[in-house]
Amino acid sequence: MEWVVLYFIGFIATTLGTLAGGGGLINLPVMLLLGIPIHSAIGANKVSNTVSSFSSFFVLLKRKRISLKDCIWIMPLSLAGGAAGGLIATKLSGQHLYILAIILLLFAFITSFLGKGDFSGEERLKLGKVSIPGLFGIGMYDGLFGPGQGTLMLYLFSYLKISYIQAVGYVRFATFFSCLGAAVTYIASGNIIWPLTIALLLGSVTGAQLGVRIAEKINPKYVKPILRIVTIALIIQIVIENVHI
Repeated sequence: MEWVVLYFIGFIATTLGTLAGGGGLINLPVMLLLGIPIHSAIGANKVSNTVSSFSSFFVLLKRKRISLKDCIWIMPLSLAGGAAGGLIATKLSGQHLYILAIILLLFAFITSFLGKGDFSGEERLKLGKVSIPGLFGIGMYDGLFGPGQGTLMLYLFSYLKISYIQAVGYVRFATFFSCLGAAVTYIASGNIIWPLTIALLLGSVTGAQLGVRIAEKINPKYVKPILRIVTIALIIQIVIENVHI
């Protein structure tokens, strides 16, 4: 019955994650509660996120809601940031990583009330003094810690006055590349429990397809409140986990 549970967890988590990020705050704790070893749980998440993020990105690309030309340079920034974050993570304690995550999420939460971005703009994503360090920094955060990466990117795109549906596509594109390398590593290390991973993957792909279709219809003015709820949930989860370190 575990595979049935994982299918629905993947479905629910990826639907939410596509809309506002934070899907990891649902599926990873549930997998650990089911007794799945942590490396296998993280590996299953990376494999499923790689496939599901590409599937939702491809839908938006095919429908011409985003342009590959506009988002292709996200790839080197995400990869470089993730690699830098992974190197820094080896030098920091787990507790310091949790503290850094809380600070960044709180900063994003507070600035969401101060900034004027509301996803109603139609600006194209382009290289700039905010987008370059922003995307590199979030890629670094993903390499350092991970949970909340998609949420932070949505805050950034809101600030840059990118439309919501384009922002979703860019986040899914970045997530594909940030998860791909990790997925290959976990597969090579033999940590993948394939029956459970495939169940999570199938649920995630289904959730990604539903999420991207909801994103096309959702009113942008409702996105910020959803993001704030997800941010608070992420902070609470991180604090609870930190207490148990």
